[in-house]
Amino acid sequence: MQANTGIVKQESTTNEGWKKKATLFLSSQSASLFGSMLVQYAIIWYITLSTQSGSVLTISMLAAFLPQIAISLFAGVWADRYPRKLLIIGSDVLTAASTLVLAVFFVLGYQELWLIFLVSAIRSVGAGIQSPAVNALLPQIVPADRLLKVNSINGTIQPFIMIAAPVSAGALLSFSRLESIFLIDVLTAIIAVSLLLWLHVPPLPGSAPEKVGYLDDLKAGFRYIGESRAITTLFIFFGLVWFLVVPAAFLSPLLVARSYGEEVWKLTANEVTFFAGSILGGVIMTAWGGFKNRFRTIALTCMAWAILFAALGLARSFALYLALMVLSGIPMPFLNVSTTTLLQEMVRGDMQGRVFGVQQLIVSTVMPIGMLVFGPLADVMTVETLLVVTSALMALPGAWLYMSRHAGGAKHDTPPALTPTQPEPRVGGSLEAAD
Repeated sequence: MQANTGIVKQESTTNEGWKKKATLFLSSQSASLFGSMLVQYAIIWYITLSTQSGSVLTISMLAAFLPQIAISLFAGVWADRYPRKLLIIGSDVLTAASTLVLAVFFVLGYQELWLIFLVSAIRSVGAGIQSPAVNALLPQIVPADRLLKVNSINGTIQPFIMIAAPVSAGALLSFSRLESIFLIDVLTAIIAVSLLLWLHVPPLPGSAPEKVGYLDDLKAGFRYIGESRAITTLFIFFGLVWFLVVPAAFLSPLLVARSYGEEVWKLTANEVTFFAGSILGGVIMTAWGGFKNRFRTIALTCMAWAILFAALGLARSFALYLALMVLSGIPMPFLNVSTTTLLQEMVRGDMQGRVFGVQQLIVSTVMPIGMLVFGPLADVMTVETLLVVTSALMALPGAWLYMSRHAGGAKHDTPPALTPTQPEPRVGGSLEAAD
């Protein structure tokens, strides 16, 4: 049954113990993310320092991105077919085991780059499997009217990790060997899996699913997305925005080095200030909750980014640049939290894995394509110019989404849910404080 507001009624989630479950789940994912980011930064810096080769860094980036792209569609179907908790545990075990093997080879003195690329690819597969399962599992353990609050808290925790991981990786590399960092990742994976083992996840309601082929499931997912104008609009918007955000996301270190100096502290400040702003944005989002209509929050976030990224390109002092970078980080949780919560509310439970898998596929595909376009352009024009041009273009999809019928409060034509067992959640807006 479709609600008048267009938000699909999710399957029943009991209030009993949901806070404990959410705490276990977020703690597990935080430990897993910290270990993964620690290894990612350590590998990038190791390759940079040992080779000083842009080509080798490009290979490293492709090894980290391409397997995740390839596995995304499979992962979405798996997240709807199999227990999501087991998929998350399995992906953590896979990444930890591959990292442990790499650590053993390093201890034995075998430190070939191809082995690092292979393990990076395996870790990318694990990340691709985990992402849609994580987003689809949360509505199974958190009541619908608390999803925004929990997603906002998660959106506040993640920037802390994004700051702690590079700082920790740099400090550890300065006095220890790379394999020590690999072993820390194995330890965080053990912690993450142990916490998940304590987590009880209720099964999705409804009768046993009809046995169909994998391709049938995949086609059903695409058909489900295609039948929803709201989801289709959102995904087109994502494809445009994440392509245009590439210069700000990946080329800002190059801007700093060219325009403000190559000191390491300046490159570090470039990263830390953005995530510091994201922490502030997460706090604001947790307290505020965004506009009543989540499409409007997403659209206005895009337009705010367009203004701020253009200002980064026009800044003429490093102090002003860093201040603008802090401001640029604030909208990040608005976009991520609103999008995740919106899809969790709109999409029926047995389709969420596939929908989040397609979302992951879009983001992980358009950003490398963006690098292939904007990376070479940065060698023939200034990064500042690229920022101003792409920011002007970024305002267009933001305005388009804001003017759409969805941001205007029209009914979202989402296919009906399986079971109308839970009270209808609101379209959006600030939530009451958690009980």
